[in-house]
Amino acid sequence: MLPIDFIKKIRQVEIRTRKLVNTMFAGEYKSSFKGTGIEFLDVREYLPGDDVRTIDWKVTARMGRPYVKKFVEDRELTVILLVDASGSGHFSTRNQFKIEQAAEIAATLAFSAVRNNDKVGLLYFTDHVEKYIPPKKGRFHVLRLIRDILFFEPSHRGTDAAMALDFLMHVIKRRAIIFLISDFLGPDYRAEILRRPLGVVARRHDLVLITVNDPAEEYLPAIGLIDLEDTESGEIITVNTADRTLLDGFRAYQLGHYEERKTLFKLLGIDHINVRTDEDFTPKLHRFFQERARRYR
Repeated sequence: MLPIDFIKKIRQVEIRTRKLVNTMFAGEYKSSFKGTGIEFLDVREYLPGDDVRTIDWKVTARMGRPYVKKFVEDRELTVILLVDASGSGHFSTRNQFKIEQAAEIAATLAFSAVRNNDKVGLLYFTDHVEKYIPPKKGRFHVLRLIRDILFFEPSHRGTDAAMALDFLMHVIKRRAIIFLISDFLGPDYRAEILRRPLGVVARRHDLVLITVNDPAEEYLPAIGLIDLEDTESGEIITVNTADRTLLDGFRAYQLGHYEERKTLFKLLGIDHINVRTDEDFTPKLHRFFQERARRYR
């Protein structure tokens, strides 16, 4: 049984995200993501103005008068939350850990999906597949996903998004909406490594990338000597943040990495949302839904 503090945390996330879904994202999710196509429903008699291409000639011949096929949109979608659980997610200098903000974003997307009767699944990864929960419907299923994102303890600390994407390609056969939520930090997120796996997944599925970062990962504060720990490898190094050359070099490196990712995502035609731990993610998610809905009108 979960400790009472864990239950309270899950409940807090549920209350906040359900409120967002019921107000801000009520209809936007549905208009932003389309079904996989249309499926045959029934036939009815032809009426003036009907598209002659929908005439069912076999039924027409049998009945002696024209009949047309009726179709309905195959609206049910499958949503996969692909969450980076590596050690760097447990870092923050602001309001919350990156993994906590990732959980709220994932919960908002999950509740948006189940509100529209879609299935939701979770793949929790480091440099191994830590946990895979197949897509299902319903509130209790979503609460299980939130619990696992918040409190599941991964066995490893590294990260390998390419491996996780390859795993999904083998287990998800039907077209799905895949949200990859990560800080996109580390050597395994270099463009030359991610180009192929991202491209392969984006061609078969609807892939959306959500980057969660902390402001301190963009620039170091000038506070003198500090110890920095790599939360994935455990390595600790001491740096002098009073050294302006070091600060400028760090900032330039991070900006270069960001621009490299941005260029790659644009080249592959993949949607991308960038959020930070010191800000409310909802306006950016709201804007994403609106822009995407306009694109598909």
